[in-house]
Amino acid sequence: MADNIDLRILGLLQRNARISNADIARELEMAPSAILERIRKLEQRGVLLGYESRIDAKSVGLGLTAFVFVSTAEPGGKKLAGLEFAKFPEAQEVHLVAGDDCYLVKLRVRDTEDLARVLSERFGPISSVRGTRSTIVLRTLKESAALPIEASPAETE
Repeated sequence: MADNIDLRILGLLQRNARISNADIARELEMAPSAILERIRKLEQRGVLLGYESRIDAKSVGLGLTAFVFVSTAEPGGKKLAGLEFAKFPEAQEVHLVAGDDCYLVKLRVRDTEDLARVLSERFGPISSVRGTRSTIVLRTLKESAALPIEASPAETE
């Protein structure tokens, strides 16, 4: 578990991954060395998984987002197909789901022709895949990897 200081650090990093340790220290009224140590511990414990840039998909020619529901004939508890889906460069997310389907895969591709190629060339050869259903996104109103984390108000005052 992360304490309130860790949660505040995570919140600041989540809003701006490029924020310096010195700026975090000023915000939290702590020493930069203490901030650095806490960040290192968050990374070591696997709470802070990494840092990445967000790129506008359309700007790099990936204007179509599709969610693909996949049903498989995998033996109970196996996730082999999902591990294969996760290797696809077009796959942004792969989720094992409950319900009629086994997986939900979020893809970023150029257009519908590119989507058809990915479905036939990447999903098609996986022998356990029994079927796919695709939903194409018309417009994205919100997209974020940010988590709704916050420190307890009583401890931040």
